Amino acid sequence: MEGRIEYFEKMLAENPDNPTGLLALANEYGKVERFEDEAATLQRYVAKHDDEGNAYLRLGEVLTGLEREDEARVAYEEGIKQAGRFGHDGMVEQMRASLESLE
Repeated sequence: MEGRIEYFEKMLAENPDNPTGLLALANEYGKVERFEDEAATLQRYVAKHDDEGNAYLRLGEVLTGLEREDEARVAYEEGIKQAGRFGHDGMVEQMRASLESLE
């Protein structure tokens, strides 16, 4: 796994906003339970890219697991807006349920 992490970190050193690199690196961090790094990478991604909702869902889940509920709420709320814009109703409902579970 560390080889893949190093590969994507190098990719992002050359092009810090590469959307594929950011999502792939976040995935790799999650696999090795580097959840703070996963959250930070997903935050970088959503700050720069017009995501359709999935990255917000993942970010909310990671932040919830890190017990950063206020940040998770913001991620879910933004994700609901984004997923709704793109017609991803199932994802909207999933994030609403996750948001409600934080209340």
